[in-house]
Amino acid sequence: MELESLEIIQLKQNIASLRNQIIHHKIYSAIEDIDDLRIFMEYHVFAVWDFMSLLKSLQNNLTCTSVPWIPKGNPDTRYLINEIVIGEESDVDLDGIRKSHFEMYLEAMLQCGSNATLIKQFLVALKETNSIQLSLKVANVPDAIQQFVSNTFQVIDSGKDYLQAAIFTFGREDLIPDMFISMVNDINQTNNIQIDKFKYYLERHIEVDGGHHSLLAIQMVQQLCEKNNMFWKEAEQAVKASLAARIALWDGALSAIQLAKKKSTQLV
Repeated sequence: MELESLEIIQLKQNIASLRNQIIHHKIYSAIEDIDDLRIFMEYHVFAVWDFMSLLKSLQNNLTCTSVPWIPKGNPDTRYLINEIVIGEESDVDLDGIRKSHFEMYLEAMLQCGSNATLIKQFLVALKETNSIQLSLKVANVPDAIQQFVSNTFQVIDSGKDYLQAAIFTFGREDLIPDMFISMVNDINQTNNIQIDKFKYYLERHIEVDGGHHSLLAIQMVQQLCEKNNMFWKEAEQAVKASLAARIALWDGALSAIQLAKKKSTQLV
């Protein structure tokens, strides 16, 4: 296994505090039953979706995706990103059927009764307008989600592949704590409503993204930033902004869960 560079080690140290805020966020202890989980998924699905957009932007920037084909970029980097794309865009679901992780997530929402209206309305608007900001507003997406998605697309629109690689690697989906997995298992065992598709999604995502893909992504960041001090500084700033946006997203989901609990208590 390739050793991590000093720059990677330093970057990890500098973002550790923000990552810990996410891993220990109150959102996880607030999810006590299936209703809470449904609300969480309505927010989280947008992070799953824009993760795919970030990934495809990296593929477009780092490999040749047009015709006629012309060699582009570093062959090692091409290999890294293409292998990650295969795993994210065409993995196997609980039944062994090829699906993207986003499609798996939508099916998990359907199974447990989570409302997928927001994400579906957003995607319909996006097909019609081809505008992220307009589509978020047309779909009436909560502010916390709008800010999260907007932050990701600011990095995508920058065209800087080293920034995209940095937030892909250090600001995304490997921030799921063990307590959340345990909570999902408890809900799966104690409810009549099945959530085994969501449980599978989490386990599969951790298996693929938290292990092999994480190592590939770190190598990609090292190759793209190389020894350019300005690139590393910009990468750190972008990762910190991405992590802050994730904290704000979880804050929004937590507020929605708390509001729903309050309304439920008032009705009793």
